[in-house]
Amino acid sequence: MTSSQAEKEIIEKKKAEAMLQKREMVVSTKSDVDALSSRGFGTAENGKLKLAFYEALFLLDKGLIEIKQKKPKKTLGFQEVLQLFKVQDENAWAKYLIYRDLRSRGYVVRNGFGLGVDFRLYERGEYGKDAAEFIVYGIQEGKPVLMKELANALKFALSAKKQLILAVLNRRGEVVYYSLSKLMMR
Repeated sequence: MTSSQAEKEIIEKKKAEAMLQKREMVVSTKSDVDALSSRGFGTAENGKLKLAFYEALFLLDKGLIEIKQKKPKKTLGFQEVLQLFKVQDENAWAKYLIYRDLRSRGYVVRNGFGLGVDFRLYERGEYGKDAAEFIVYGIQEGKPVLMKELANALKFALSAKKQLILAVLNRRGEVVYYSLSKLMMR
């Protein structure tokens, strides 16, 4: 396929449409719901797909969705969506960067379980077959983390029989990953 054919194919491809509803991104068209959920995006509920903000930002950045709001009626850009969610979560940008990095490496990334755990991580090709083997705890370089929080996340991971991955976002926006195992304090 020549580059002009590839460009034509991209231009002809219809973007999925997501509506901003009460600070959630919701995809309603059945074909879009099916296409996105089969690739590990969103949470299907009553025939609709709810996207987490980092999923919506990722899909928006890739040109796969358009995000619209009803009042005032307009299409939202990347920065507008990011600013909306920074109000709700001061770590929105960091979560997006970690999510984007993991997705670009081919992993399926789902919402975490709480307790500071940002994401569940599925091996390539394993999504939908088994439970997630890994959970990801994101931190930012230079931003203090309480040992108690980290210990609680590790305790939770061990009790759930999952491996804890520490995703450290450095000041340049690069992500470095560390695998954590049983914590011994002496």
